[in-house]
Amino acid sequence: MIPINKPQLGEEEKREVMSVIEENALTSAAADGGKRVRDFESLMKEYLGCKHVIAVNSGTAALHAALLAAGIGPGDEVLVPSFTFVATANAVVAAGAKPVFVDIEKHDYTIDVSDAKRKVTRKTKAVIPVHLYGHPCDMDAVSELAQKRSLAVIEDACQSLGSTYKKRQTGTFGAMGCFSMYASKVLTAGEGGAIATDDSRLADELKMIRNHGMVKGYDTRVLGLNLRLPELAAAIAKVQMAKLTSMLAARRKNAELMSELLQGAKDVALPQESDDRVFNWYLYTVCLAKGAARDGVMARLQKEGIGATVYYNPPVHKTPYYRKLSAATKLPATEWCAGRVLSLPVHPGVGEGDVRRTAAELVLALSSPTTASAASSSPSQP
Repeated sequence: MIPINKPQLGEEEKREVMSVIEENALTSAAADGGKRVRDFESLMKEYLGCKHVIAVNSGTAALHAALLAAGIGPGDEVLVPSFTFVATANAVVAAGAKPVFVDIEKHDYTIDVSDAKRKVTRKTKAVIPVHLYGHPCDMDAVSELAQKRSLAVIEDACQSLGSTYKKRQTGTFGAMGCFSMYASKVLTAGEGGAIATDDSRLADELKMIRNHGMVKGYDTRVLGLNLRLPELAAAIAKVQMAKLTSMLAARRKNAELMSELLQGAKDVALPQESDDRVFNWYLYTVCLAKGAARDGVMARLQKEGIGATVYYNPPVHKTPYYRKLSAATKLPATEWCAGRVLSLPVHPGVGEGDVRRTAAELVLALSSPTTASAASSSPSQP
């Protein structure tokens, strides 16, 4: 099976982890984190070109901590796309606020700012644009809306490390940008997350929030939790930072070959970069013109050992929990895309032969009349 994503780990990561074990310094409750946490933060700060990076133990924790630092709480509303992993909305609920679901643009699956404008109320305090699949949002439009309506911008860049908008890294436009280092991401720590910000006050607040609100000893000053990144995970992340450029280059090479091979394929729209938006190719996601055929196409590819996967169906507002909270929500573009998207493996562990086989099998599946009736498979978390 060619998996949809796979961690790229080597001897360097093993050596760094073993050094942590030998030092018997598995984690640290220090306000600034342990040595490897600080090393990782410094490397990521330099890569992103921002003033501060605060490491935490997951992308979800990054979103939750950012919302708390922004003062989001009970009675507040936060604009979020529904076409995302559920963590985006869960973090809002965990902060005590209400997620208000916004539709997306069909061409790149990112937030539809015109729909967001229609859903702003006096209770709206923040907007979370999601750079889904590594596709950068229209951050100029998001920033304009936020400025006019005094909204905090918290970027969900969990899937977009290395993607750029107008030559600037995603996650560095808003008050805070949140990243994930889950096992499948372009850079992994197994589990882990990070928050980027240029605001020193927010950075200090985030350091307290990740550490039970403490600064010196048991002096809890704000509401916080244990959101710390362990030294073992930070050791992996630190080494991964040195490999990030080469891993992104491998993804790009595979994605460009996939696009070349699928160019002209019938009934499928390919992901397209633009002059001002560069993808990290976290996921290579196509959109099928015939929605009824998607699950059959996926099943056929999986039968052939290709880990084609759907992200995300159902979208968040259609899941059992959120359907109860937002029963009247109608998001036509989101629902249209959820029934048609299909992600293909292009991670650095994929070779040229794998890309060619995937493209060939997809073309065959699209042309087969039997794929539409094939059974679907359950997607996994990216």
